[in-house]
Amino acid sequence: MSDYPIPNPRFRIDTVKLSCINSEDHTCRISTDTRLGSLTRSIRNVGLIQPPLLIQSEPDTPHPEFFTIVCGFRRIAACRDIGVSDVEARILEPDTTALDCIKFAITDNALQRPLNLIEMSRAFYRLSEFFKDDPALGRAAAALGLPENLSVVKKIKKLCIMSQPIQNGILSNTISLPVALELGRLEQPDAGIEFARLFENLKLSLNKQREIITLIKEIALSEDISVLQVFRETPFQDILSSEESDRNQKTRALRFYLRQRRFPAITYAEQAYEKHIKALGLGNSAKLIPPNNFEGTVYSLNLRFQNLEELKGQRTTLDKMIRNPFLEKILIRQVFD
Repeated sequence: MSDYPIPNPRFRIDTVKLSCINSEDHTCRISTDTRLGSLTRSIRNVGLIQPPLLIQSEPDTPHPEFFTIVCGFRRIAACRDIGVSDVEARILEPDTTALDCIKFAITDNALQRPLNLIEMSRAFYRLSEFFKDDPALGRAAAALGLPENLSVVKKIKKLCIMSQPIQNGILSNTISLPVALELGRLEQPDAGIEFARLFENLKLSLNKQREIITLIKEIALSEDISVLQVFRETPFQDILSSEESDRNQKTRALRFYLRQRRFPAITYAEQAYEKHIKALGLGNSAKLIPPNNFEGTVYSLNLRFQNLEELKGQRTTLDKMIRNPFLEKILIRQVFD
């Protein structure tokens, strides 16, 4: 038997006026889905099949006649949407604990579908208010069908208190968990919002997201400015607001701008190299690869061929390249001066 059993809810069935239900208290809200379309149509056509679960406010609160939603936020919202004045609801006993309410909310959602990352985060975060010890939290989560792995719990737990743009990015699969965690560690919370909006706008891959985060943070550090200042400068904003560029063009332009700003010497060397490598006339079957960041002296030559005849044909390409005066200029870095 589990050390953290799911409680058996004790409730009565009663009719409650919607005006007496507090929809602003989201303490027990686990679901991230706020869409009402299909649910509204269902309630209008066949009625409210599964009554929401409510608990009455404490007698000493400003509005003791009000009820707090434990399960059924969307059901209540849909009823309001179609103009229903009252609903049949399950009313928990007054002595039901706050922890039990959270457990009911988690299981109500988890039994319907797999929880997404933000929903799991909400579940962990709410449970953590009652289980300060991570191992105890993990065991309590496992009893409710949530992951018990402590590293997972620690990573996911605080996602739900990050900025809404970051959460939206996670939900839309625009932002991965590792990137979200990195954005959450930024000293300026608004910087995380800017990154989230940028990634949502450009739909960048994980590697490009990490590259841009690293470049911007290094630029801010080397120039002794804030990350937000990098975002707000004119060249950066001009790239993003260009009406003539599509998403891919903006991505290329932004990466080039950031790399040029962060590594001006390397960027210049790359431009010069690309300009003069064409003069070698290597075509598509051969590629001269420079040392990483042009910091070494060893070059590589990549030859492509499908058979022996094509390989023999590459001798002509090699002879032309060796005789070409631009090769020596490239090797001695004359073209970079």
